[in-house]
Amino acid sequence: MVDSSTGISSERVSRTIGREAQKNNILAAKIVADIVKTTLGPKGMDKMLVDSEGNITVTNDGVTILEEMEIEHPAAKMMVEIARTQEKEVGDGTTTAALLAGTLLEKAEGLLEKKVHPTLIVEGYRLASEKAEKILEDISINVDNRSVLNHIVMTAMTGKGAEGNKERLAQLVVEAVDQVADGNNVNLNDIKMEKVVGDSVRDSELVQGMVLQKSRVNKEMPPKVENARVLLVDFPLEIRSPEMETKISISTPEQLEAFIQAEEVHLKEMVDKITGTDANVVFCQKGIDDVAQYYLAKKGIFACRRVAKSDMEKLARATSGKVVSNLHDISGDQLGKAGEIEEVSKGGESFVYVRRCDNPKAVTLILKGGTQHLVEEIERAVKDGLGDVVAAVRSGKIVPGGGAVEMELARRLRHFARSIGGKMQLAVEEFANALESIPETLAENAGLDPIEILTELRRRHEAGAVRDGLNLFKNTIEDAYQAGIVEPVKVKQQAVSSAGEVAMMILRIDDVLISKGKGEEKKVREMID
Repeated sequence: MVDSSTGISSERVSRTIGREAQKNNILAAKIVADIVKTTLGPKGMDKMLVDSEGNITVTNDGVTILEEMEIEHPAAKMMVEIARTQEKEVGDGTTTAALLAGTLLEKAEGLLEKKVHPTLIVEGYRLASEKAEKILEDISINVDNRSVLNHIVMTAMTGKGAEGNKERLAQLVVEAVDQVADGNNVNLNDIKMEKVVGDSVRDSELVQGMVLQKSRVNKEMPPKVENARVLLVDFPLEIRSPEMETKISISTPEQLEAFIQAEEVHLKEMVDKITGTDANVVFCQKGIDDVAQYYLAKKGIFACRRVAKSDMEKLARATSGKVVSNLHDISGDQLGKAGEIEEVSKGGESFVYVRRCDNPKAVTLILKGGTQHLVEEIERAVKDGLGDVVAAVRSGKIVPGGGAVEMELARRLRHFARSIGGKMQLAVEEFANALESIPETLAENAGLDPIEILTELRRRHEAGAVRDGLNLFKNTIEDAYQAGIVEPVKVKQQAVSSAGEVAMMILRIDDVLISKGKGEEKKVREMID
């Protein structure tokens, strides 16, 4: 029901109330879930997204699809928000979260038609969500060896354009996390990614140090430096401009010459101060004057300018150096070290490789591919893999994939529902049914019979085979853990929690008021006239 005749609010406010509001919100959420549904799993399809400027993105990454679509409906935007949260918290499982939220709302719609009050559905979903998190903890498996981490990355990357090289990329991802990890604590900002178009995906590499898309400031500088002693400065190697309007009065050519020479002398003193530290490489966050470049080149020093602040911090962690903020504070004990620093030209771009650092706490993944679209999709796949490994390292626990964990959750939730009285029992059962949409969709996307697969999975889980799931590489049902199809428990917990929360929030809405701007109101009036 749409109400705009009460006279209480402005004519520019449209209002949808009651069952109509719920129906519209649920429909919007279901449409979003349907959009990403076909991308789930190793046999999922890709989407081609073309923005207003004609830029093309080919991907099956849930959050990328939803963000590029520029969704306007308020309830649909809430669905996009859970995908963003999932990506931010654990880096993977965005499609699962969106699909699960849409299915929960679809199941709730059936209960609403049976006259079950939304508050009872919400309460049932809340109980089911809390119980599901406890069950996940109960059925999780401890990460006991490094090969499990490789399997986690390969599971995350499956179906994301990295199929043929997932073993190689998984190895690089696990090595990168191993290098920057501090116990169970891993900061993903310490792993930088650089994309290179032109080579094969299998040529991707992990650099034990940093790679910058930069070139040395002067071609007279050495292109390669062995046993590099690295100075990191965040002040300009230039003559500072006056901060206020200044006039200099010069009356003779000799005075002009003296003024120019004074600048050169000052720049030479700056360079002498740097060379006095025994540094042979300089990375500067600000600019480097042409005269300073000349003197640095003359001393055989390799220098880069205008290096991003984030890269300066990573360089400090990679080389064990310190970023210096004042010229007078420069000293030899602030230098970082690297086995080799070299300028390399690839794909028409110049890169500076800072290699062979001793125990670097920041590393770089060089991702390669034949086209720009492929490299970007590989980057998204690697980000998912990184998020999964970090989640597994932090929690130390995993669960079997291939829909096995969802089937076991559904089975146990149905048993839990029997202990609950009243109509809330129906909501818990529907929560369990919604979880089964994950293996059902996996089967559907692989061209298998979803009803047949679900029936067999239910039978096996009732018989005690709690780790049995879909192995879509063989199109069989088997022990997912033994098959190496595993996921971090944190990814599943976040997906179930986020999907449940957004479903409950949308179900509690019975009144939608949308305010239209004056420009929009004028357009509406013109259309009417």
